Amino acid sequence: MRTALAALDGKGRLVLTARRDQLPGMADCRYGTCDITSGRLTTKGKFAQAYGKFEARIRVPEGKATLPAFWMMGDNDEEKSWPGNGEIDAMEVAGTEPGTVYGTVHGPGYADEGIGGSHELPEDARYSEDFHTYGVEWTKDRVTWTVDGTVYHRDLRARHDEKHPWVFDHPFYLLLNLAVGGVWTGSVTSSTPLPARMTVDWVRVYERS
Repeated sequence: MRTALAALDGKGRLVLTARRDQLPGMADCRYGTCDITSGRLTTKGKFAQAYGKFEARIRVPEGKATLPAFWMMGDNDEEKSWPGNGEIDAMEVAGTEPGTVYGTVHGPGYADEGIGGSHELPEDARYSEDFHTYGVEWTKDRVTWTVDGTVYHRDLRARHDEKHPWVFDHPFYLLLNLAVGGVWTGSVTSSTPLPARMTVDWVRVYERS
């Protein structure tokens, strides 16, 4: 991790930056060019929790090739590899759909596409225009997604079956990252606005009583 890609802005906010930069070992890419680096933070080995309320106030960047995310991974990934350890995506805003936020869970049988929902802003509004609060409320029986306090999707344990098992009964750690390029958002082009910045005002986690 280079501190230039994950740094405070002088106002107490965390900024994750993606920029054009080629480092040794970046010669071969599966998608697009190999000249982009970006910031990512994880609490693995420092903090993990099962159940509760998880929120982050974030301003996402503008740009079709960007994919900012606030998400969680099962902290048992050393015993069970993905997707067996489970993944909860609290927020993804693809640059190709700037007015839509996605919330998704991934597990065995629903690894790639996942199970989730989305929320669209009215008319031509974009999430990059301001800060928004993205949240997940997670219990033994359900995961509920919110944006600015509005519930837009729920995934229930009761809807899962043997082919799509519920794998959300253990601690998860948190991640924040700013991805660039790929199948969902498309390749980086000369018109992609870089550097791109994902600004995090705060992250809060609450236990359930």
